[in-house]
Amino acid sequence: MTDALLVLDGVGKVYRRGLLSRETAFRLEVDRGFAGRQIVGVLGPNGAGKTTLFEMIAGSNPPTQGQVRIAGQDIHRVRPRERDRLAIHYHQSYQVRRFRRTRLAWTMERAASPYPLVHLFDEPQFNTQDGYIGFMLDFFRRLKGEGRLVFVCLHPTAPFQIDILREICDRFLFVAGGEVRGFDDLAATAADPAVRRYLGALADHAGPEPNP
Repeated sequence: MTDALLVLDGVGKVYRRGLLSRETAFRLEVDRGFAGRQIVGVLGPNGAGKTTLFEMIAGSNPPTQGQVRIAGQDIHRVRPRERDRLAIHYHQSYQVRRFRRTRLAWTMERAASPYPLVHLFDEPQFNTQDGYIGFMLDFFRRLKGEGRLVFVCLHPTAPFQIDILREICDRFLFVAGGEVRGFDDLAATAADPAVRRYLGALADHAGPEPNP
């Protein structure tokens, strides 16, 4: 992972409930690196931790364990107002996610980058009218062409969303059961039994394209 732009080094997030027993209510673990200049599609059921994963990468939700490093910097040690120079999290209709401060800014590092290196699109809304989808796909590709690492998280409910993922994504992640699993293409992703159960009727649409 030495050449990775983003490194999730033994990252884990645990939420507990109960005053005494403190039983685990939620757990997510990931240990993975990502090179720049690629688009990664992210899938997974509601509540599995996709947004939590994005929040940890963007520095708005501290991990229970491990480090999130972007271009060698631990984003959770960077001044809050400068974290979006490393990673920026767009939620649904492209508003930027905010976060609360936990330490005085002057005690923390300055961001080494002037412009976001990692772009996280969390269930973006694709308007099917007026060429809007094409505009957004061109935007994602432009970010990739500039050497950025782009994540696009979708919860597919229609075939056209599967087509979007197939068209633009280089790799895929599936978040479920407390873990983050990687796949090299959409067909391999859709062939996984857990992913097929998640996609339901869309699983066949996500499979290999038929030969012309």
